[in-house]
Amino acid sequence: MANQQDITLTQTPLYQSSAALKARFTSFGGWEMPVQFAGISREHEAVRNTAGMFDISHMGKFTLQGQHLIDKLQPLVPSDLNRLEPGQAQYTVLLNPQGGIIDDIIIYYQGEDTTGKQQATIVVNASTTAKDKAWLLQQLDPNQVDFQDLSPEKVLIALQGPKAVQYLQPLLQEDLAPIKAFGHLSAQILGKPAFIARTGYTGEDGFEVMLDADVGVELWQKLHQAGVTPCGLGARDTLRLEAAMALYGQDIDDTTTPLEAGLSWLVHLDTKGDFIGREVLAQQKADGVQKRLIGLQMLGRNIGRHGYPVLSGGEVVGEISSGTLSPTLGYPIALAYLPTQLAKVGKQLEIQIRGKTYPAVVVKRPFYRSKNRVSS
Repeated sequence: MANQQDITLTQTPLYQSSAALKARFTSFGGWEMPVQFAGISREHEAVRNTAGMFDISHMGKFTLQGQHLIDKLQPLVPSDLNRLEPGQAQYTVLLNPQGGIIDDIIIYYQGEDTTGKQQATIVVNASTTAKDKAWLLQQLDPNQVDFQDLSPEKVLIALQGPKAVQYLQPLLQEDLAPIKAFGHLSAQILGKPAFIARTGYTGEDGFEVMLDADVGVELWQKLHQAGVTPCGLGARDTLRLEAAMALYGQDIDDTTTPLEAGLSWLVHLDTKGDFIGREVLAQQKADGVQKRLIGLQMLGRNIGRHGYPVLSGGEVVGEISSGTLSPTLGYPIALAYLPTQLAKVGKQLEIQIRGKTYPAVVVKRPFYRSKNRVSS
């Protein structure tokens, strides 16, 4: 008999396509998602060297429209959205009054329509879609902003890797080459409307494509027939961790601030006005943070994983938020929050694994940097 959790899991429009390719599935954020197809290492290697594709249709997808929309979004994030030109995007965070991260999101600014209303698309994490939607609707006046939730009806495919352009370009008329990192455009794929963004969560060049469900299924099949490797959440996790990209709910949450999480580059205190959590962040910047998210390299083959204690001088000083064996580098890596005085590159620490301690050292992030990334 299936348990209640299995019964209530949601499937994306690409579920049957993934099942046909013998995917192994797992529960993630209330969705039944492929964790791997041919194997995590093989899928990881495909993204690093050629191209891989991910079903990320479980992520939240909102469109917003209204007069002076950017001005209305400014108080909700610490990043200065006035910097955005049409066709550009900003990775940023929604903050609570304590400066904690409600979610990390991408805001794609699409410019003004013929009536002068500004338009934007916001993509959020799957596990926080309902929370983010409620927060945005609470903060925005429905009489001034038209909010549409496209999450259930749109497919989102991430095509990632150094050969992503080579595989995607034949399927549309628009030229992909001029699109810079975090650029985006509306296009026609397989003769149907699509939204294409040069963004991703792997540390490689690539695109995220949003389109109607039936066309999404066709695109998935076309890319597979062309030789693109289907990838699951397992490879997505090892890829993003090598690139030191935070996972919401593990590396960042509503108790961590962007300054603590190493995301100070998206906090623009000097160029924008008031926003939710500003006072906390301004105070942290003035005083210095008490803890910091750092990179760790294990000095051996033992893998430090989520929740494992980090020790210094025999005392527990933190815990690992994410950890894995890096397929690209060949050794175990991890992220962890440490007191600021210990968060120095070269600092020797220990990781407790099943009652024993193993050596590790603080290293620079990211652990891996692609030579194939385009500029922003």
